[in-house]
Amino acid sequence: MKEHFQLKETIVTIVADESDHIEVAKEAIHEHRTQLETHINKDPYFRMTLEPYDCEEDVPEVVKRLVRAGNTMGIGPMSAVAGTLSSLAVEAMLDAGATHAMVDNGGDIALINDRDVVMGVYAGNSPIRDLGFILEPSDSIRGVCTSSGTVGPSISFGSADAAIVFSDDVSLADSAATALANATDIGHDGVESAFDVVSGVERISGAVVIQGEHLGMWGNVPRITRADVRYECITKG
Repeated sequence: MKEHFQLKETIVTIVADESDHIEVAKEAIHEHRTQLETHINKDPYFRMTLEPYDCEEDVPEVVKRLVRAGNTMGIGPMSAVAGTLSSLAVEAMLDAGATHAMVDNGGDIALINDRDVVMGVYAGNSPIRDLGFILEPSDSIRGVCTSSGTVGPSISFGSADAAIVFSDDVSLADSAATALANATDIGHDGVESAFDVVSGVERISGAVVIQGEHLGMWGNVPRITRADVRYECITKG
């Protein structure tokens, strides 16, 4: 089952075998987004900063994860917001008994899967098309997060059409994808050097960058396959 769900700026596609698990995901997104909004109302700087952030110990879990991920990558905490909400939603689905669940928050994806999943890549105007990854079954939650300097509304200072990071820490994958996209310049050398920002970070298993006609990979990347990437299936507003 698949459902498109929007709560203010949060726009997700939720996949599960049971409708009850989809409802659980929606409730989790609402709960954690509300907690995040409350924190931002107390400290508007949290939302604006593009640099590492210090927080108190008694902040909500969603805030802790944003701060930890952003600080690890040396950037602001909101760089991890989409992946963090995806992860918290899938965790709630797992607690409710789901063995196959996915939340795609604008290309920042958390999933647990009991069967193969083919995940397509959309890289805007890049000539590299119809590319996908085969994610084999896993009994733990994983993150596949994407950032871009040419696609979507997110802030990026680089030239990546798609910067993709794989990690079992979904919040970290989201921040790392942002940092990877920021570091991507034009051409072969611009792609190759970008991986320096993720290569020494613990728990990042692999990464991919697409920039124009150039494609680079680092680390342990899932098997590549051809995929029918349809624009209408992309999670967007």
